[in-house]
Amino acid sequence: MHELAVTESILELANQAASENGASRVTEIFLTIGQLSSIVADSVQFYWDHISKGTPSEGAILHFERVPARLHCKDCGESYQLSEELLPCPACGSIALEIISGEELQIDHIEIMKEKDDTTG
Repeated sequence: MHELAVTESILELANQAASENGASRVTEIFLTIGQLSSIVADSVQFYWDHISKGTPSEGAILHFERVPARLHCKDCGESYQLSEELLPCPACGSIALEIISGEELQIDHIEIMKEKDDTTG
């Protein structure tokens, strides 16, 4: 259910970007979601389709890029990409691990259509 709050935040930021830049609408939003984040892209899309109605972001296409989880072993120095579930270091079996990437949830960029662009096409 936290995807609803995340989606509301994305919508707020997208609509704010449109407003601040004199845009009539938001056309695309590019998101990065880490493998270890608990965000489900399908849920974000579902909520987006409903809560963006009647806003400058209605109809905007959401693009999701998944970032794999990368871990670093504090004991042996091995860095590796996590395949599926969290496992000990494949080199030494240690559980003293540091997450390098995979927890991301960010808006990479937002594409907008400015008022003067509405008459072209």
